[in-house]
Amino acid sequence: MDRTAQLTARPAERTIAYDPPLPVDSPHVRAARVLEENWTGTSTVPSRSLYPHQWSWDSAFVAIGLRHLSPLRAQTELETLLAAQWADGRVPHIVFNPSVPLDAYFPSPDFWRSSTAGHTAGAPRTVQTSGIVQPPVHALAAWLVHCADPGLSRARGFLARTHPRLAAWHRYLLHRRDLGGGGLASVVHPWEQGMDNSPCWDAPLSRVTPAPARSFRRADLDHGAPEDRPTDLDYGRYVRLAADYRDAGYTDGKGDFAVEDPAFNALLIASEHALARIAQELGAPGTARHARAERLTAALVERLWDPAAGVFLCRDVRGGGLIRERGVSGLVPLLLPELPRDIVTALVSTLSGPHFGLGDTTRLVPSYDLLGEAFDAHRYWRGPAWFNTSWLLERGLRVHGERERAEALREALVETADASGYAEYVDPFTGEACGASGFGWTAALALDLLREPPRLGKAPAHGVSGAGGETFDRSDKGGNRG
Repeated sequence: MDRTAQLTARPAERTIAYDPPLPVDSPHVRAARVLEENWTGTSTVPSRSLYPHQWSWDSAFVAIGLRHLSPLRAQTELETLLAAQWADGRVPHIVFNPSVPLDAYFPSPDFWRSSTAGHTAGAPRTVQTSGIVQPPVHALAAWLVHCADPGLSRARGFLARTHPRLAAWHRYLLHRRDLGGGGLASVVHPWEQGMDNSPCWDAPLSRVTPAPARSFRRADLDHGAPEDRPTDLDYGRYVRLAADYRDAGYTDGKGDFAVEDPAFNALLIASEHALARIAQELGAPGTARHARAERLTAALVERLWDPAAGVFLCRDVRGGGLIRERGVSGLVPLLLPELPRDIVTALVSTLSGPHFGLGDTTRLVPSYDLLGEAFDAHRYWRGPAWFNTSWLLERGLRVHGERERAEALREALVETADASGYAEYVDPFTGEACGASGFGWTAALALDLLREPPRLGKAPAHGVSGAGGETFDRSDKGGNRG
């Protein structure tokens, strides 16, 4: 049994047992405690104070870590999220907890009005959600959760029940969101891409008239320093975009903001490979999905790769061109095994060079170009390092044989996560904690990285495989049942 905190097999229980016992100062125990404290009985909140509901890609990352503690609880995490899926296939970025007061978070359910404004798109009637989405990490998470305890997964029919929902989710993105006509999915709001405040959005956002300041109240400023959060001007534009989308009945393709983002599409490609694996596990061929993933990878290279910048760039579908800003999003495609070797080489060079400084001036990957005019080491996605993007890049480095760099990043992630109190994000130079503490995906991904590193030269038995037998899972065997 792994030296990891074990949650009970019944999701509603809250007791953590350790077998064998671990010291109370173990990072395993501290990370597991964060997940335990953020557990609601059916899902995990990112932060009890700042984010008191269920967030879409947060839950996917949380499930990846939870699989080492309790595969059952990890399955429940994803099942709870997917139960709120809309009839058109979209997985909403927030599933609201009705017991949380409306003023605890903005935009609240009465802003989104999902059951009424989203009626035509098939919003559920039994639960309130937002109307936008977040990056599609879910199929990848579902596959890794299955691999943690295949016996339990098969006994519960976990993949058989989640596969149709995941397939519908991908169909929505591939068909309803191909707003640029080039085969890639577009995001229609910065919140959908997940890197809300990135300078990559400044140009397309500049066309948006902000909502009046009196029309909303920023609950985020009750829990975070204003200098670490988006400005009021940016927030007003976020609100305007969301309100216009809502008032159009959540119909895609009509808004002023549409951007093809490299990280969003790279995660869609990774999850397409995972869906192929899931289909094969269920007895169906996965060839078509692998082929689709390869076509999407080719489209990603054709539409978003910039050799001169040494990074993938966002494409402003409404503005008609690439956005000349280097964000961490442009490095995330490194996790794709089919990338041409020259692009892999260039991405690794950019990651370790002066623009991101990994292994030189920074220990974790900053969210934005260190040399960019908009760089700010503390303001949300305009410079700080986030644990989920560094986790993805650790996988990418390992997939492409950069094991020394991957191991150094793994060690830095684990150490910084624990030292920062599992912060939401950190200063990329000093590791100083920023944002919320006790953050869900920080703890979950630290737990995943605390697993014993894979043996060199041996491809894992479970995981989403790609070229050369590489994998997006770093363990060489299934985990233990919690």
